[in-house]
Amino acid sequence: MELADIGLIGLAVMGRNLALNIAENGYRVAVNNRTAARIDDFISEAGKLEPQFVPNADLGDFVASIKVPRSIIIMVKAGAPVDMTIAALLPHLDKGDVIIEAGNANYRDSVRRYEELTPQGIGFLGIGVSGGEEGARQGPSIMVGGSKAQWLNAEEVLTAISAKFNGEPCCAYLGKSGAGHFVKTIHNGIEYADMQMIAEVYGVMRDGLGMDPKACAQVFKDWNAGPLNSYLIEISGHVLEAVDEKTGMPLIDLILDKAGQKGTGRWSAIAALELGVPATTIEGAVAARSISALRDERIAAEKIFGTLVEGKVELSIQTLEQALLAGKIAAYAQGFAVMAKASEEYEWDLPLGTIARIWRAGCIIRSGFLDQMATSYDNGIAANLMVAPDFAEIMRANHGALRQVVAAGALGALPMVSLGAALSYFDSYRKGRGTANLIQGQRDFFGAHGFILMDREGEQHGDWPSTLD
Repeated sequence: MELADIGLIGLAVMGRNLALNIAENGYRVAVNNRTAARIDDFISEAGKLEPQFVPNADLGDFVASIKVPRSIIIMVKAGAPVDMTIAALLPHLDKGDVIIEAGNANYRDSVRRYEELTPQGIGFLGIGVSGGEEGARQGPSIMVGGSKAQWLNAEEVLTAISAKFNGEPCCAYLGKSGAGHFVKTIHNGIEYADMQMIAEVYGVMRDGLGMDPKACAQVFKDWNAGPLNSYLIEISGHVLEAVDEKTGMPLIDLILDKAGQKGTGRWSAIAALELGVPATTIEGAVAARSISALRDERIAAEKIFGTLVEGKVELSIQTLEQALLAGKIAAYAQGFAVMAKASEEYEWDLPLGTIARIWRAGCIIRSGFLDQMATSYDNGIAANLMVAPDFAEIMRANHGALRQVVAAGALGALPMVSLGAALSYFDSYRKGRGTANLIQGQRDFFGAHGFILMDREGEQHGDWPSTLD
């Protein structure tokens, strides 16, 4: 029997689609799943691609059916199931084989697995795969971290199955140990912020301007032809124009306003806090999803405090577009700042320009200005993305609109969790003389933490009163 080029364990939706993608690109794929019946179902539904698969329910036979050195993709639920799968695989592997963990793993788990497997001679790649079910099938953005030597074994297949932007593969090796999954985590954090800001603008249209879903859909379709061009703007138009077949009502009006989350947004916010990098748009988006889950409490609170001001906000559609553009730039700037700090902290040497490039197609946050971001990093910007020439110009031209929208939201009781955070971040970042001097004085007063004076060197302490009235 001809050996497979690569193996894949886990035939849920993402695993199935990734396996089909690999096979369609001309590679033989050994497939395995904990529930054997799912293997049979997958093979029976593979159609013309069926000869490209080598199915095996027995793990030993599965491993033996793959060319040496083996590359084996794991597509199971993150956390303990991954560790259990690795433990089951290890007795069957040879030195030089590589395990490729392709789920939404916590980057700390990827670092741990890399450090555990490397001394055993087993390579580990933690790869972030973005693009959802469609991306897995048609071509995702792939962010690779782990053993560079083992990356070279898997590079051909992973590059072939990735999305392409003007012929360039949206797949790259980004650094050792957990680098790939860290970048995917921050990708998802930016995604959270982007989605929240889009939802906030939709809220202004619906509750502040009195627009129906069809009118909102048309706005997003128009925006997708301009500077806001992106996957999330595009699908927002489709979501808003969908009609429920049973009732004939706009589907969006029937969807319960409780947003789910699987943890990656929260992980990105935690990582930013741990690294001491402000990522307020991401933090706000995570908080907004948590607030959305409190639906019964929100309904009760509305009865106490009143309803939103509907149809009385005076904002143009162009102002909303400009505000959203400025907010998105701030969110991306925060995400890239977190990655820059992590690169320094963990000695990953993350190629930020390359990251922007591999996000141009396949992934959820693909957008028209990622090319400009890549060029900005190639030109060696030393600080925040907002001060790069292209984006400084965008912020200068659009922060006034962001200010108008956030102010209108405050006056009209329209939540601006992430857009408001973006504006405060921009204003704080560009203010040469902030107010932390008072905080330093307070800290020294109650805790003798010390402070630095602008006209002399060394840590100082204030001559504060010893008691208070």
